[in-house]
Amino acid sequence: MTTYILRRLIQTLIMLAVLSYVCFTLMALMPGDPVELMIQSNPKMTTADVARLKSLYGLDQPSYVRYANWVKTLAQGDLGYSRIYRIPITEFMPARLMNTFILSLASLIVALLISVPLGVYTALRPNTKFDYIVNFFAFAGISVPSFWLGIMLILIFSVYFSWLPAGGTTTAGIEGADFFTLTLDRTKYLILPVISLAYMEVGTFLRYTRSAMMEAMRGEYIRTAKAKGLSRPVIIWGHGFRNALLSLITIVTLSLSAVFSGALITETVFSYQGVGKLVYDATIGNDFNVAMVSFMISVAMVLLLNLVADILYAFADPRISYT
Repeated sequence: MTTYILRRLIQTLIMLAVLSYVCFTLMALMPGDPVELMIQSNPKMTTADVARLKSLYGLDQPSYVRYANWVKTLAQGDLGYSRIYRIPITEFMPARLMNTFILSLASLIVALLISVPLGVYTALRPNTKFDYIVNFFAFAGISVPSFWLGIMLILIFSVYFSWLPAGGTTTAGIEGADFFTLTLDRTKYLILPVISLAYMEVGTFLRYTRSAMMEAMRGEYIRTAKAKGLSRPVIIWGHGFRNALLSLITIVTLSLSAVFSGALITETVFSYQGVGKLVYDATIGNDFNVAMVSFMISVAMVLLLNLVADILYAFADPRISYT
């Protein structure tokens, strides 16, 4: 197992380097570098000024040289300077990561608490009215556009009933309040984004749980367990659900990457100050350093959680071993 993990970590680092270079090159080809923006704001700049500024920012060098310099500064712990916020990225990135972590983890927990019991229940009672109703809402959650769902939630709960805030992360000026007040305020702003994200995840998790559980309950080991006289809860959860876990582990661990990469559309619709909203603002504002750091975090989480999924397979199914 240790050798396998080390080999996968090396592969992850190589893949991360390749993807970051490709993304860096593509972003370097985008129009609107810092000097071009300066020219638009100051038409009196001369050709000599442009050449001097391009040399100062290193924009006159090939992309691979600029990439090597960027990696060197990144390895030193310097994430760069934000063009939009005009402060170092290290000053606001941790707070944005924490906001996205809270939102995505809360949505994932809510989705699992709803989808797993419903998936198991519908798998044990297929083709019933309840099964059809649950599957209808599951397919609706998979199919509905996230921006539309977010707008509908804002219209219903914020515009019509005025129960919840339409967007934001916290109430302005509440930073000095006590812990209970801060928690209550954050929860109020989390409800609508969590509902939006969780509803879309419930459909996916429920369908995977239902299909995996139905297949597991048809196995010969289930008939053997029944023949031994084991109780129904032991058969369902100890034998059926454990074998159905393999499919569920894959989709859940891949969904965990959103815990740090952020839900771009949902966070933008609700103006939630997370990594997803940060990526959107950085792309629109051509904030190169912020976009690259956010991309690196997202890719690293996806690659590492793929490794976590493979490791969890061995714990869920003792027949799986890595050499």
